[in-house]
Amino acid sequence: MTISASYLEMLRDLLAPIGDLRIKKMFGGASIYVDDVIVALIANDTLYFKADTRTQKRYEAEGLGPFTYEGKTRPVSMSYWRVPERLFDEPDDLLEWAREALSVARAAAKPKPTKIRVSHQARTTKVPRKAKAPRGAKSST
Repeated sequence: MTISASYLEMLRDLLAPIGDLRIKKMFGGASIYVDDVIVALIANDTLYFKADTRTQKRYEAEGLGPFTYEGKTRPVSMSYWRVPERLFDEPDDLLEWAREALSVARAAAKPKPTKIRVSHQARTTKVPRKAKAPRGAKSST
């Protein structure tokens, strides 16, 4: 995976209105952060926005798929979907999709409430008492 400097600069310019962008290079690609959440991935000069089950329908309607990489035993798909090329010629639409991706990323980053299981039946364990020696018997200890 490679990313050209000109592609990164173009993305910085186009996506600047959604917030304070930070681009972090990793694994030959890069991640775009806004407010400490990953909004997008970049691989081979291709942009992928964060999507969920609701928003991925937009990408599917465009005939696009998720970012996929080769895992140890099989291909692994992530929840980042390829951005339609046409959006690069329609900056307002690109920003709409980017804001939607930011909303999805923020929702995904919220900590999930921890479920605490409480038993309604208290279990009691009876511990046998030490047997008393008969009166007058000497202790062996």
